[in-house]
Amino acid sequence: MPYPTQAIEEIVRTLPENPGVYRYYDQDNQLLYIGKAKNLRKRVSSYFTKGIQVSARIQVMASKVRTIEYSVVGTEFEALLLENSLIKQHQPKYNINLKDGKTYPFITIKKERFPRVFAMRNRVDDGSEYYGPYSSISRMRIILDVLRKLFPLRTCNLALGQAAIDAGKFKVCLEYQIGLCLGPCEGLQSEIAYNESIKQVRHILRGNHRQVIDYLKVQMDAASAQLQFERAEQWREKLELLQHYTHKSTVVNPAIHNVDVCNYYTYNRYFFVNYLKVVEGTVVQTHTVEFRNLVDEDPEDLLLYALTDIRNKYKSTSTEIILPMEVEYAGGDLHFVCPKIGDKHKLLDLSKRNAMAYAQQKLKAIELRNPMKRSMELMERMKSDLGLKALPKHIECFDNSNMQGSYPVSSCVVFKDGKPSKSDYRIFNVKTVGQIDDFATMEEVVYRRYRRLTDEGQALPNLIVIDGGKGQLGAAVKSLEKVGIFHQIEVIGIAKRLEELYKPGDSIPMHVDKASDTLKVIQHLRNEAHRFAITAHRNRRSKGSFKTELIQIEGIGEKTAADLLRHFKSIKKIRESTEAQMADVIGPAKAALVAAYLASTASV
Repeated sequence: MPYPTQAIEEIVRTLPENPGVYRYYDQDNQLLYIGKAKNLRKRVSSYFTKGIQVSARIQVMASKVRTIEYSVVGTEFEALLLENSLIKQHQPKYNINLKDGKTYPFITIKKERFPRVFAMRNRVDDGSEYYGPYSSISRMRIILDVLRKLFPLRTCNLALGQAAIDAGKFKVCLEYQIGLCLGPCEGLQSEIAYNESIKQVRHILRGNHRQVIDYLKVQMDAASAQLQFERAEQWREKLELLQHYTHKSTVVNPAIHNVDVCNYYTYNRYFFVNYLKVVEGTVVQTHTVEFRNLVDEDPEDLLLYALTDIRNKYKSTSTEIILPMEVEYAGGDLHFVCPKIGDKHKLLDLSKRNAMAYAQQKLKAIELRNPMKRSMELMERMKSDLGLKALPKHIECFDNSNMQGSYPVSSCVVFKDGKPSKSDYRIFNVKTVGQIDDFATMEEVVYRRYRRLTDEGQALPNLIVIDGGKGQLGAAVKSLEKVGIFHQIEVIGIAKRLEELYKPGDSIPMHVDKASDTLKVIQHLRNEAHRFAITAHRNRRSKGSFKTELIQIEGIGEKTAADLLRHFKSIKKIRESTEAQMADVIGPAKAALVAAYLASTASV
């Protein structure tokens, strides 16, 4: 904790014990931070009191403070509102960086005679009504489509003055012909009837579906009573359309009316807050914002800051707010609720899932833009999960492959920064083990690998992974001790059957989450080593079989077969070569014998 200057100490001692907002400035009078407090003296002194544990970021920020200003307000809730306003106005360096710069569209009821209803991104202060904004464009379009089917309204931008209508200056368009407008331009729909439709549209946009359902039922019953059965059928179809739309939107008890729901999800220093507006059990608005928690502020403070900003954006008048923690704000007219069970708790879970889904999408996009950062985070996670001393930027994994003791090989695959480095892969043909002995094979290849690296002064890996469990892990450790580098490199083994990870000398496997990225990298290493070993073993076995096949040709010995394989590198290239090309290696007479044999077995 930094020692405060004498001037700061004097300011802190004289601060009032009232709710308010404080502002920190540096030596250049640049605004560093804005905060709110229930008790200004206690809150501000907590930044500068010795012995209080705070994060390194807060310590850095506090060490720069040279001046403190404050504003006293009547209640803690007023402090929250003032803090929100000042942060948006000044955007201090150490305050949360709210990322919500998108221009989301609104549904507008235009202030005009025979108002139009349409989508609009930028609000204009012309007296029109705006509902939204809508973060989901598809949901907004569904709402507009439902409104047009329920209440046909005009889409033209004609100035429908009564004098112009009476003079017959306008003609109905295609919208009228297909039933999506009732022709107010020709006086076919009165202004009173049109405004009644607009009234119902307002109810739907506010989420008051029950009033509209009751209105449609009244219209249907009235038409039926007047024996206008075709008209009654039209009202019935509209009623079913709205009920279907409402049913798809309802997620909880319809008795839950006009509440705001807010929940959050955190990842490192990213903080995501989701907001749901619920009317009659229907989610009518949803919105998620993202910001960075720069100085380790409490989740409650971050959540309330975002909630205040979102409520202002949506012009919310709800007095009941559902949150994931208990909150008390004296002096405000808001009622904060933290439900533990029931339908309101389900809404809280829904908000949490929305925040998590948004976070996963955003974080994936960030990772795609910055693969190096993603790699470093993965290395940090592996270091923590495996209890390593250094980041495992360079990992090598070994695996053995043989078939009934013949042609034994071992593979060494290399990962750098969590990804395969295939140019560094190596295959070892086992030399000193004459029978099936995986332990002895592992001991040999590990010794050969690291004896050579140390002799040549090449970089050693940070981590070695041995495929095969505790027995082969012990064999690898024996070789590392023989080379003299056991204490320089960390090594683990992965048991094939249960996917368990072991460290040398430990009889109990390490606890690593089966769904973790750490185990996925280890499994990728193991699978890649196995694939590489199997491929090398097949190639070697195929070469051995082909060599044996060649020496059965009369006149072709083992040396001739070996010369062919050494020159052409693969069986495929030998089969594709011409007799003249083989003659350059083994002479024309032997080349003729081999060519004749290959021709006779080409279709086999």
